[in-house]
Amino acid sequence: MRVTSGTGGTGGGPLTVGVVVARTGRLSKLGDPLAFVMSLLEPELRSVVNGGRRHEVRLVSRDSRSCAGGAREAVRELVRDEDARIVLTLAGTEVLPAVADTCEELGVPCVSSTFPWQVYYYGRGGTQQRPFRWTYHFCWGLDDIAETFADLWEIAGGPARTVGCLWNGGPQGEWSRHPELGFLPAARARGHRLLDPVGYREPASGFDEHLEAFLAEGADIVTSAATGRDLALFRERAAERGLRPKMITCSRWLAYPPTTTGSGERPAQENVATLVYWSPRHPYRSSIDGTSAAELAEAYEQGTGRQWLQPLGLAYALFEVAAHALATADDPTQAASVAEALGRTRLETVAGPLDWTSGPVPNVATVRLSGGQWQPGRRHGQELRVVANRRVEGLPVDGDLVPLG
Repeated sequence: MRVTSGTGGTGGGPLTVGVVVARTGRLSKLGDPLAFVMSLLEPELRSVVNGGRRHEVRLVSRDSRSCAGGAREAVRELVRDEDARIVLTLAGTEVLPAVADTCEELGVPCVSSTFPWQVYYYGRGGTQQRPFRWTYHFCWGLDDIAETFADLWEIAGGPARTVGCLWNGGPQGEWSRHPELGFLPAARARGHRLLDPVGYREPASGFDEHLEAFLAEGADIVTSAATGRDLALFRERAAERGLRPKMITCSRWLAYPPTTTGSGERPAQENVATLVYWSPRHPYRSSIDGTSAAELAEAYEQGTGRQWLQPLGLAYALFEVAAHALATADDPTQAASVAEALGRTRLETVAGPLDWTSGPVPNVATVRLSGGQWQPGRRHGQELRVVANRRVEGLPVDGDLVPLG
C-alpha cells in the first residue's frame, strides 16, 4: 500500500472517507480518540496510489449525537452530501449497529470496531449462509473476554471458582448470558460456576438481589460489564453487606481510564481487572507511516493533555484498513470493489494483525486480548498494567495481579 501526502495528479474526483463520531451527547468522550486520529492522519492521507494511479482522499466527519437516530442521519449526510466511498465508526451499543445497518441499506462499505463481534454479527441478523455485503468489523468476541477473565480468575485462586455475574438487563447483559454465543458458556466450559441472579437496569439504584445471591452461594469473584458509576455503587454496597470478593473483572467502560469514584477515596477501577486490547506496550506499528503504539499514545497525551485510552489504537487502525482497501481495490471509485477489497484484507496495523480471510465468520476479523488491572500509577493516578499476556505474542507483563483488598 502506498499513501502519499501530495494532492496533484489525482485520478478523477476525491475519494471521501466518511467518519461517524460522537462529538455531543453521552458518548462524546468516547469519540475523542477517533476525532484525534482523524486530525492526526489527515495530512498523511491526502491521497492513495492504486495500480500506479494516485487518487486524492478527503476525510469528512459527522456527529452521531450519541444516538441511533443521529448515527443514521450522519451516514445519510456523508453519502448524500459528501459522496463517501467508505464509512468508519467506533463504539456505541446503539450507535455502531445503526451506522453499519444504514451503510448496508445504502450500499456503502463500512468498517467498525470496539463492539464484541457476536453482537455485531448475529445481533444484526448475519449468518454463515447470508453474510453482510457492505459492512466489516474487527474486534474481540464475548468468548475471548471469558477466556481472558478465566485466566485472571485462575491466577487469583486456582480453577473452579464461584463467580457472581453483575450484568445488566440490556443488550450487553443479554448477549453475555447467551447460552451458545455469549460469555457464560465459554466461562463455564473452563470449569467455573457462574451465578447470574437478575439483569439490572442502568443506571443502577442498588444491587440487593445480587448481593444476597453472591453471599448465599459464596461467590469469591465478581465479573461485570458495568459502567464506572454502577461499579462504584456495587463496591460500596458490597462493603456494607460484608461481601469481599478476591477479584472483580469488568469489561466495557472499565477498559477506559477512571472517571467515576465512589463515596470513598478510591476510584471504582482501583485493583479491578479488565481486558487489554491495546496499550503503548503492544509491539505493533502503523502500516501508514510506521508509528509505534508507544508513539501514538504519547502523541495523544501531548496533543490533548489527557491519559491515553485503549480505543486509540483501534481508531487509528480503522483508517489503516480504509487506506488499504482504497489502495488495493480493483476500482476504488466503485463501492462494490472497495467492499471486495475489505473482504480480502490481511494487514499488520498499530492495533495488531487483522485478517478478514480467516473468520471467525464472514465480515469479521479478530483482535487479540490480554489481561490487565487498574493499579495506582506513577504518571497517572490509575494506570492499566498488563498482568496476563499469554494470548499476545511480544507483549510484556508490567505488573503483578493484586488482590482486590
